[in-house]
Amino acid sequence: MKKLVIFLHGVGSSGADLEGLGLYLNQVMPEVIFASPDGTSRFDGGGEGYQWFSVQGVTEQSRPARVVEARAAFDATLEGIFAQHAIIPGKDQVILLGFSQGSIMALDALVTARYPLAGVAAFSGRLSSPEPYHPAPDSAVLLVHGMADQVIPWTESEAAAALTEMGCEVETLFEPGVVHTISAEGVAKALAFIVQRFELN
Repeated sequence: MKKLVIFLHGVGSSGADLEGLGLYLNQVMPEVIFASPDGTSRFDGGGEGYQWFSVQGVTEQSRPARVVEARAAFDATLEGIFAQHAIIPGKDQVILLGFSQGSIMALDALVTARYPLAGVAAFSGRLSSPEPYHPAPDSAVLLVHGMADQVIPWTESEAAAALTEMGCEVETLFEPGVVHTISAEGVAKALAFIVQRFELN
């Protein structure tokens, strides 16, 4: 059984920005495959980065539709990674680890159960998918958020913790004084989550 973690970056960033985290985790768990793709389109806010969907003029009302529109290209990216590493979701184990917009897409994959997932680790994200939600019965999610985040309020992850009411196993880490970033404590929490979900200990 293969074990794969896919890193999903935030808007305006790139897969390369999370490769360092993948290399670090690979030292700890060399048996795990890591992938860190670029977003599905160029960031339309300037610069050299990528995005999973545009945030130009986005509102609370319009965001769910943009997530839905992003699904086809997002799924194609995941399926390309599966093919590259000969991964069969369900037979092999897959964890999505997202940051910010990457977390939005990871949580969307979770609540729609489009793929069998061993877990989702969502940093500084929010659950923006339109209801109804249909997570798989054995779904597990880790929500990590800095309480000083000025980009996406930490209360968005607190609200997403309600997934426990739908049968998901939910862990949270809300960090006082931490801004919109991935902290060392958050990495340690994600590492423990991955080890547990992949049953590596």
